Amino acid sequence: MERPNAWKSYTKKQLKELEKLNKDYRAFLDAGKTERECIAEIVKQAEAAGYVNLEEILGKKQSVKAGDKVYAVCMKKTIALFNVGTAPMEQGMNILGAHIDSPRMDIKQNPLYENGDMAYLDTHYYGGIKKYQWVTLPLAIHGVVVKKDGSVIDIVIGEKENDPVFCVTDLLVHLAGEQQEKKANKVIEGENLDILFGSLPVKDEEKEGVKRNVLNLLKEQYDMEEEDFLSAELEVVPAGRARESGIDRSMILAYGQDDRVCAYTSLAAMLEVKEVKKTTCCLLTDKEEIGSVGATGMRSKFFENTVAELLDAKGEYSELTLRRCLKNCRMLSSDVSAAYDPLYAASYEKNNAAYFGRGMVFNKFTGSRGKSGSNDANAEYMGALRKILDDNQVAYQTAELGKVDVGGGGTIAYILSLYGMEVIDSGVAVLNMHAPWELTSKADVYETKKGYVAFLKDA
Repeated sequence: MERPNAWKSYTKKQLKELEKLNKDYRAFLDAGKTERECIAEIVKQAEAAGYVNLEEILGKKQSVKAGDKVYAVCMKKTIALFNVGTAPMEQGMNILGAHIDSPRMDIKQNPLYENGDMAYLDTHYYGGIKKYQWVTLPLAIHGVVVKKDGSVIDIVIGEKENDPVFCVTDLLVHLAGEQQEKKANKVIEGENLDILFGSLPVKDEEKEGVKRNVLNLLKEQYDMEEEDFLSAELEVVPAGRARESGIDRSMILAYGQDDRVCAYTSLAAMLEVKEVKKTTCCLLTDKEEIGSVGATGMRSKFFENTVAELLDAKGEYSELTLRRCLKNCRMLSSDVSAAYDPLYAASYEKNNAAYFGRGMVFNKFTGSRGKSGSNDANAEYMGALRKILDDNQVAYQTAELGKVDVGGGGTIAYILSLYGMEVIDSGVAVLNMHAPWELTSKADVYETKKGYVAFLKDA
């Protein structure tokens, strides 16, 4: 059952819509290279579309009614948006869930040191990466520094044309004979992923003059002391903007598309759908790349607590109503899938792989090998989704994440499924997944947004 290539079916009007969506998507990627930046951009777009902070409503002891649009944020890293429908929430919600964290390197709390007349920042990588992919690239630093008085300093270095950039050095090939005999996961060790931060010493400093000069610059430019690293969240990401890729400009090359491509298309669909019978929700979370843990991960009670607050503001809350609401939900766990790569064909099973240009991807189950750690969606749910997508002329395909015994992966789907709701994985096919620069097809971005709109309206 080979699925057709969506590009072949587009009208001029659809191509215009496709290009606009992808232009807006690239802007979103550039504005949100960290979780905090993503949330700030999402709140900006949501408020422009009429969404109101739920905390503001609760603080004024106001009620919520059908037609209201509200959002709630957890620690500036996770957000839930709700478009309140006319039906009682006990009947459930239609939920789009994705994550906004991406693999990267984090600056440690005691990072700055000097060695060989060079200043470095020590890092700890975040999420599953091939460490050798992160050396000799131009890198930027994004994040916040929080002073003891509570003031917050926003940091972005390496994105403007005149900004300096940073890199992790690598051994020259002339001396790398022993290095190149190592396994790929040992070629670059995690403790060697340190950022070269400076090399200019203070003239009159006898010891660690480069480090002293760096500290002087941090104080001058950011009012930052060395101890302020203790209360900083600084992320190291590839420097540069999202770009069109291919001579035909049919693809997007950018950092962080796992999973901001699904987050953006979910957000765009959520803001597009206006009046609904069944309450709709867009849930964008943190920490998926390290197991959805912590206060801002999907395992936290943030989502459940927020739904309880919303029910209470509607005058519908009881513990039983909350449980019924969550049980009766339908959800698309929106995360990327592995696109078929002909150069590495041996890792894929072609009849059950996702292909560029063939639309949004559904993974009935994820996990690894014997479906370990998987959410496995019901056939009845998949059948209902097929009807919705076909009725709305959405191009879609189904896939597994590589050959059975080669690897695998997971999403937030299994966590939400614990409530008893219907959940299935869906999203966009990606090449170079978890690499500093990932590739997507513009057609798949377009079809996925269409599919999410159809789901919110008709599920």
